[in-house]
Amino acid sequence: MDFYSLIKTFLLAMTPVGELRLAIPVALTVYNLEPAVAYLVSVLGNIFAVFLILILLGLVSKWLSRQFYFFNRFFAWLFSRTRRNHTSKVERYGSYILPLFVAIPLPITGGWTASLVAFVFNIPFKKAFPLIVSGILVAGLIVLSISNAGIALSRYFGWQTLLGTIAAVTLIYLIYNKRKKNNYMNYEK
Repeated sequence: MDFYSLIKTFLLAMTPVGELRLAIPVALTVYNLEPAVAYLVSVLGNIFAVFLILILLGLVSKWLSRQFYFFNRFFAWLFSRTRRNHTSKVERYGSYILPLFVAIPLPITGGWTASLVAFVFNIPFKKAFPLIVSGILVAGLIVLSISNAGIALSRYFGWQTLLGTIAAVTLIYLIYNKRKKNNYMNYEK
């Protein structure tokens, strides 16, 4: 384990799209880090990114709004549209939707998006940060478990089995969603 692998893992966990979903598998497979180290460094990187976003986003948006008319209009439009479309969900679940949103390691869910949600809906830092961190901790465990399962499957049964398993799970998911959508459409008739 070298220092550069730790830094790279930390920085990967800070990226907006990858976050833990990228950092943990790369740390385990490319950098050959121990699972506990990969988890810890990835979680710390993701938490650091969330901390920066929650602290700096309000300051940056206020400064941009004061300096540039375009940004003032853009942020006003974005906030009003987002609040209009999603206020009912936030009111129903409260700020406790943040850890659930972060804990599910799917695309467009994670610390970055939850930080933006907290900012748009004016959830205070003292409340948002611990909730997002708890979601990050759970998401890290889920990603670590799935990554370890994939590594074991590949190691013991070959990469073809791993790809076949991923394809089968994806196909089952797509069929399930299609059936669910068809049942919903039939129910409306």
